[in-house]
Amino acid sequence: MLEIRKGEKKDLFAVLDLIKELAEYEKALDQVENTVARMEADGFGEDPVYGFLICKENGKIIGTSIYYYRYSTWKGKRLYLEDLVVTESKRGVGAGKLLFEATLNIGKETNCSGMMWQVLDWNEPAINFYKNYDTRFEDNWINCNIDF
Repeated sequence: MLEIRKGEKKDLFAVLDLIKELAEYEKALDQVENTVARMEADGFGEDPVYGFLICKENGKIIGTSIYYYRYSTWKGKRLYLEDLVVTESKRGVGAGKLLFEATLNIGKETNCSGMMWQVLDWNEPAINFYKNYDTRFEDNWINCNIDF
């Protein structure tokens, strides 16, 4: 049986493992610099900058949805889905669907105008999953980053 709930501090070790699993799948494990200590400070400090849900099966964390709020000058308050991860051996059991829909509900419950996220153009399983939700895929924006 699958259970979805809000993430807690005690879940961070398993969540970081899922993040690393995703990074390995995306061939970018060497780019993961985050730590449990940083995640605890950033998510459970005085001014949390992200939230997360977890999916458990038989008491074991098998997936997570990590999100935060952003502001669009055109659309207003938006929910940003940073990562949706289900451990490889549990993909296809419905955990991703439950996590995604629970995250959508958070956006609706907190009066967001919508939810945004990214998907790699080669990740066909994820793209096909998102097509089930009438997702609008944009091709005219370029992602930009500056690291500090």
